[in-house]
Amino acid sequence: MKKPLILVTNDDGITAPGLRTLVMLMKTLGDVIVVAPDSPQSGMGHAITLDSTLYSKKMKTNTDDTGNEEYSCSGTPADCVKLALQELLDRKPDICVSGINHGSNSSINVIYSGTMSAAIEAGIEGIPAIGFSLCDYNWDADFSHAGSFITKIVTQALTNGIPKGVVLNVNIPKLEKKYLKGIKICRQAKANWKEKFDKRISPMGKDYYWLTGKFELLDKGEDTDEWALANGFISVVPTQFDLTAHHAIQELNSWVFRG
Repeated sequence: MKKPLILVTNDDGITAPGLRTLVMLMKTLGDVIVVAPDSPQSGMGHAITLDSTLYSKKMKTNTDDTGNEEYSCSGTPADCVKLALQELLDRKPDICVSGINHGSNSSINVIYSGTMSAAIEAGIEGIPAIGFSLCDYNWDADFSHAGSFITKIVTQALTNGIPKGVVLNVNIPKLEKKYLKGIKICRQAKANWKEKFDKRISPMGKDYYWLTGKFELLDKGEDTDEWALANGFISVVPTQFDLTAHHAIQELNSWVFRG
């Protein structure tokens, strides 16, 4: 039997330590194809390249990496997955894993996440997909405590499958392994960013802005990703890309439209 084919991508770029860690872990589970941005693409959400040229370059890999190939892409995380599926792979991957992101993608952050958007793009194409994030924004973050949990989650996904139309959003707290309590299936916490712009003036006299903000948790539930992370658990949120608010359809049907 063929080994599972695992597509690995991210939003921090092909040289990011989180990606390198994820590639190393996935090589223990199957054949790995990496298609990742050639530069950081954090916060790009589900953006795709439409009005400029998209480039891809095959990267040199270790000569012992039989069955493993790596490509950099000039586009966004979603572009990487599109290009992988349409041009670079000779067969459909068994799973797509995105990350390991440097920083949290829990709660409302999933909306802006390039990491999760890459996974969602794979999910749209019917490929089981998981986004992994570590709650540590440091470029030199320690990913060692996350390895066994990541391989366990991916193995379970390969064995059992992921429900149709669902992509898993996995966040890992910044803790030593001995303090991790396990894996918790959660819902997305209700939260937002209280944002403001730091307005400055350039040496040329032009106004420019830095976006700043404070994360505000509006949810006291103990079944949320934020609660799990704060209490030493790895959070797993089943996320769907069908954005229909099904609960609102009946109410909207009560509206009277004329003309």
